[in-house]
Amino acid sequence: MEISYNWLRELTDVSLPPRELAERLTMAGLAVDAVREAGEDFVLEFDLTSNRPDCLSHLGIAREAAALAGVGVRLPELTAKNVAGRAEEFTSVEIEDARLCPRYAARVVRGVKVAPSPEWLARRLQAIGQRPINNVADITNFVLHELGQPLHAFDLAKLTERRIVVRRARAGERIRTLDGAERELDTQMLVIADAARAVAVAGVMGGEETEISVATTDVLVESAYFDPQSVRRTSKALGLQTDASYRFERGVDYEGVRRAQDRSVALICEIAGGAATVDAIDVYPRRIEPPVVHLRPSRVEELTGLQVPAGESARILESLGFTPVAAGDDAEGKLFFSAPTWRTDVSIEEDLVEEVARLVGYEKIGESLPPSPVTGEYLAGDRRRRAARQVLTACGLSEAVNISFIDESNEGRFELLPGLQRVEGEGAFVKLSNPVVEGARLMRPTLLPGLLDSVRHNFNRGTRSVRLFETGRVFASSAEGDETASGEVETASDDIGKTAAGEGGGRPNEVEAFALVLTGEALEEGRAGGRELDFFDLKGALEAATDAMRVGELQFAPAAVRHLREGQSARILFGGAEVGALGRLDEDLAAAYKFRQPVYVAEVNLGALLAAGERPVRYAPLPRFPSVVRDVSLLAPRRAAFSEMRRAILSLGLEECRGVSLVDVYEGANVPEGKRSLTLRVEYRADDRTLRDEEVDSMHARVVAALEDKFGAQLRG
Repeated sequence: MEISYNWLRELTDVSLPPRELAERLTMAGLAVDAVREAGEDFVLEFDLTSNRPDCLSHLGIAREAAALAGVGVRLPELTAKNVAGRAEEFTSVEIEDARLCPRYAARVVRGVKVAPSPEWLARRLQAIGQRPINNVADITNFVLHELGQPLHAFDLAKLTERRIVVRRARAGERIRTLDGAERELDTQMLVIADAARAVAVAGVMGGEETEISVATTDVLVESAYFDPQSVRRTSKALGLQTDASYRFERGVDYEGVRRAQDRSVALICEIAGGAATVDAIDVYPRRIEPPVVHLRPSRVEELTGLQVPAGESARILESLGFTPVAAGDDAEGKLFFSAPTWRTDVSIEEDLVEEVARLVGYEKIGESLPPSPVTGEYLAGDRRRRAARQVLTACGLSEAVNISFIDESNEGRFELLPGLQRVEGEGAFVKLSNPVVEGARLMRPTLLPGLLDSVRHNFNRGTRSVRLFETGRVFASSAEGDETASGEVETASDDIGKTAAGEGGGRPNEVEAFALVLTGEALEEGRAGGRELDFFDLKGALEAATDAMRVGELQFAPAAVRHLREGQSARILFGGAEVGALGRLDEDLAAAYKFRQPVYVAEVNLGALLAAGERPVRYAPLPRFPSVVRDVSLLAPRRAAFSEMRRAILSLGLEECRGVSLVDVYEGANVPEGKRSLTLRVEYRADDRTLRDEEVDSMHARVVAALEDKFGAQLRG
């Protein structure tokens, strides 16, 4: 957003030099990235957040600068010098969908002469990067950047029956926009039409058939307020973002509609000649009331640490356009303010606290911890989460932190965690109607897309060995929530001061998840070249983390998982219930990410693990007597898992059997098809004596017999 310093000074008496003004505005929350000279002028380049559409104009910045400097704001001349006739004598306006278009005003100027703009107007637009077109079009662009209200000028003679109808587009309806492109519309899009056809895409761009030309003599000037969500949807669907749509989809001043229209009409009469109608047709079916917000002066200090007297807080808010409202009998020391109509971002007390704090100065906020009854204490589960992080980082993994929004292309790619999804099919996922990140409309139902994007980011920069973990919440639609039929959650206001998310108290289903991703080489001490990471590295990292959290033993069962490769995937079980899955990424999914090496992923329901309670730490004295270790080599079916064999041995109830470990697995020459050779190591030890060979032989024989009986294993010579 570019702002002309000279233009700004026409709207306010601020006398601060350009660079000092830029610094003051930046410290007040309106970041100025650069200040550059433009002839005899200076241009301030702003990087504004999406919640401040009021500052997308010179008037908006002038209000902020005036509040900082303690001076006033001057509105430009709004009165047309030449007027004749009433607007309804020359046109009519009908709104068919008042929800998508709460207000529409039309005013006519007759007898204009379309020509190049005067030098001052062209120079003013060029200073902020705008290309002059003709005097009428340039005036609407000038007012857009001056007051922040998008306008459009129609050639009145080209409107069939000289009518304006604001309606939804008809199925298959097409329009050629001002950029020369033929665009097909759908029934969710709002259009401005005449008696026969659509002549503009509401809030986005006008149509080519009714544009202003040198032959134009009568002009209809449109000024309106359109629903922000509707404009955003239309702009994205058409792939068309304009200066107008950028402002409409963030929210313009619904009470500034007539002010901007009167300003443009006055300039058209002055520059292009002609006579304006004495009034405008202003269709405003349902008046929008600004929210009334309360402020407890003590709340400023509680949230910011700044000691601001109540009178000073009131003065600051009034300088920003907030109007004091009489308090009721139960006010209890609260101050009430009606938010200015151009501040669509203000609705709660904390918003007013922020306004006071930024005008007092963020730099004056001291360094101190806010008071808290739990200062110095971990919240439930935090110590165990921290233990898992420490173990994983010691194992060489790095923690990733990704945003909670992902692209819709990930919908349905991944199998979700047990206990998360409540709704099947359409509406299963939580979608944002007005996403805060372009293209990221889906609230993540799994942590894996974010981690895989991080892996791809590393691959693209030459890092082939990546080991990451992440904890965070994942989301899906609940059976009873405040989602719409399509599973969407509204994040913008349907009307100013009213949310569109519904009146119910339901919320999306949330689960705390924990995920790992490994790929590349495993670096081992004493070896120059690393081996390839595999399924068991992933399983080991997961078990190390859960062991650090002291949640008990996990079990693993081979299974088919949607996003994992068949034969290299498993379900994760805890206490007999399924809590997640792990394995190698499926070939199709790996190809979609353009991975050319194996990638192993795991995801578990962390909330379910932590809810199970903490396993106590048990201490035992060091053994006084030596252990006896016996190895056993077996030919066993390939589907016989080591974990099952270990459980089978321990279930024999041999008190002196202290542990079972896997030594080696071999498949290849001299091993029958469908089988493999496993070498197990069994440890025997007694607490009160040294075991004799015949005792160990007897117990070991029982172990071998149990393996042969339960798994069809054969003892190798």
